[in-house]
Amino acid sequence: MNHPIRVGALFFVLTSASLQAHGQAISVAAQPLIAQARRVEAALEALGSPLPMRSRKLLEQAVNESDEAKAVQKVQNALDPLCLLAVNINPEARVKVKQGASKAELLANGWRIFLVRVENLAGVTAELKVTSPNAKPLFNSPRSEVRDRWLEMLMFNAQPLTPRLSGLGLEYRIVQLYSSETGQREAKISFNVGQGTQDIGYRNETDILFTSTKASPVTLLIRDENKLPATATFTIRDRLGRVYPSQARRLAPDFAFHPQIYRVDGEKLSLPHGDYTIECTRGPEYLSQTQQVTVGKKPLTLRFALERWVDPSLGGWWSGDHHIHAAGCAHYTNPTEGVHAPDMARQCRGEDLKVGCNLTWGPCFDYQKQFFTGKIDPVSSYPYLLRYDIEVSGFGSHQSGHLCLLRLKDQMYPGGDSSKHWPTLCLNTLRWAKKQGAVCGPAHSGIGLGTKSNELPTFEVPPFNGIGAIEYIVDVTHTVPGPDGTLVPAVDFMSTVDTPFQSELNIWYHTLNCGYRTRISGETDFPCITGERVGKGRSYVKLDGKLDFDTWCEGIRKGRCYVSDGRSHLMDFAVNGQGVGDKESEIRLSKAGLVHATLKVAGLLPEIPDNNAKQGWYWNLERARIGTSREVTVEIIQNGYPVAQKKIVADGKTQDITFDVEISRSSWVAARILGSSHTNPVFIIVGEKPIRAFRRSAEWCLKSVDVCWAEKKQFIAPAEMEDAKQAYQHAREAYRKILAECEWE
Repeated sequence: MNHPIRVGALFFVLTSASLQAHGQAISVAAQPLIAQARRVEAALEALGSPLPMRSRKLLEQAVNESDEAKAVQKVQNALDPLCLLAVNINPEARVKVKQGASKAELLANGWRIFLVRVENLAGVTAELKVTSPNAKPLFNSPRSEVRDRWLEMLMFNAQPLTPRLSGLGLEYRIVQLYSSETGQREAKISFNVGQGTQDIGYRNETDILFTSTKASPVTLLIRDENKLPATATFTIRDRLGRVYPSQARRLAPDFAFHPQIYRVDGEKLSLPHGDYTIECTRGPEYLSQTQQVTVGKKPLTLRFALERWVDPSLGGWWSGDHHIHAAGCAHYTNPTEGVHAPDMARQCRGEDLKVGCNLTWGPCFDYQKQFFTGKIDPVSSYPYLLRYDIEVSGFGSHQSGHLCLLRLKDQMYPGGDSSKHWPTLCLNTLRWAKKQGAVCGPAHSGIGLGTKSNELPTFEVPPFNGIGAIEYIVDVTHTVPGPDGTLVPAVDFMSTVDTPFQSELNIWYHTLNCGYRTRISGETDFPCITGERVGKGRSYVKLDGKLDFDTWCEGIRKGRCYVSDGRSHLMDFAVNGQGVGDKESEIRLSKAGLVHATLKVAGLLPEIPDNNAKQGWYWNLERARIGTSREVTVEIIQNGYPVAQKKIVADGKTQDITFDVEISRSSWVAARILGSSHTNPVFIIVGEKPIRAFRRSAEWCLKSVDVCWAEKKQFIAPAEMEDAKQAYQHAREAYRKILAECEWE
């Protein structure tokens, strides 16, 4: 079995807050011990090997225990039975080791996880290292020696743990063991905290007889709703909640930071004998299904028939995520510097994400740039399209806001062949990209735009001190030459869904109120802002014909899309019959009057609220749930404020809803389920006057330019300083002109 945390019968009985270790008293304070134990708990959860419920309850009791000695004892009672090994570091920093209480059971050709108890009388803060003559065979070793090297061992030292010991008198560490053999095997295991710390004799090593259990092959047969072979998402756990296959040391196409795996129809995996819960789904448009499975000695075949609750593509709405990565953050950086296109394509297919924009960025730029072709990657299989483009992140103008550059023809800014020579002014990057017909917008827009107020819109000016839509406040006022020399907006879209919606929408609403027509698009920034899955944030673009990457991007530019977490959908939004994204999304009225808005709405909430879904930044339909019901509110937004609303039941059914809205002046109108989905606007021009919604919005934008300049001027290269001054001054003058044209406060 993968990642074992085995419960044994060994408990250490304490009568005070001191431990008796090899005749020496160790003073242990409860608070830092509990804090370290909770980090171990979090690390085990991330590794797919969560603590047993009994251990979790004991740790929770320790947190709430006022008696110091009892709190320390509860931590030990929680974790000691799970320890395969107990290490003692004496006052002279000599290391001893003995076998602990956990059963010595391994999985043949798989990883398992154990705890290590560390008693540290010396207060050592060096790295705890584990060695074994039975681990890692050497090149050109005698055959007998190779045969005896059946084990691989690794200490887990990544976050939330650290490579070095804390210096506490007692703490717990994690060791990962891999067996290449089946049956009984003996291993000699020793520990040290540096050269010369091994105890004399044989006390720094212990011999453990392991039993490696055999796994059985399991074949997965997967069919979609049309009974065609498909790729799906599987999360497999045993009765103790441990994840299979092991997350420890996973290699592509599986990712170590995922509990789930993605498998194609007909593929196999190996599971040790036992009982499992297997959850299968295919992204937010599909229902989740669960099978209880017993794996025995014989090969097993499992069948999964996927079932949708909604399919926007049947109406021409094609999902896509304009911001994912194959390298950096949670992906490997060495030695492969990320994963290759087939691995990312598998992720997209497993989440039923039709378009994946795989953006190369700073840390792995020089490796990943080889995959850019300026067209769809060959691994694409219609209707699943994957393409490499660029995020300006970790280089160039990124300190003034990261930029997503889609549909590039040339990925390399003139002057070099790496990420070392790019502009420090976002506008100069945009000029280069727009000249080749790219579709561009700021990434993770809300970072650096947070305010104390949660009102939407708010007139509080944010600090502009992050890497979101920062210089956007300037760039949105600019036009730059397109491929044929015609002036086009420098910015096409704002990224949404992966940062707080108040921050994302507030700056967008204010610039719309000034008459600018930037659209929104949905993104995930996988696996940087989240490693959970691709497509957590999506754009659903309306296409009249066959899905095509270039026309999909053009739909983003025109605003012929809505953004969503995939759990709610706002399809076919139109005002007076004018569909969003068609004919510049504009209707004209000779005078003030009533307009008629229509759309198709669908959403799916579980009957029992999931409060965990509200954690973090991401949009999620749970944020819109009314109380404990399955109702959510659909709103019509005019110039940033809700002017009409209707409640719907998020039961998975698609329904037509309509609104009548009084329009008194030129305005933009959109629909939203706040915190889950949002359409792009329809622009209503009354009496040929431009949209100038509020003076306060223009004033907010004008003040924001100065705050942005004060914060970001330090990052502009001297050679671009004059460009930057002119760009910011252009924005000030543009907002002053708009302010003078505003009639409404």
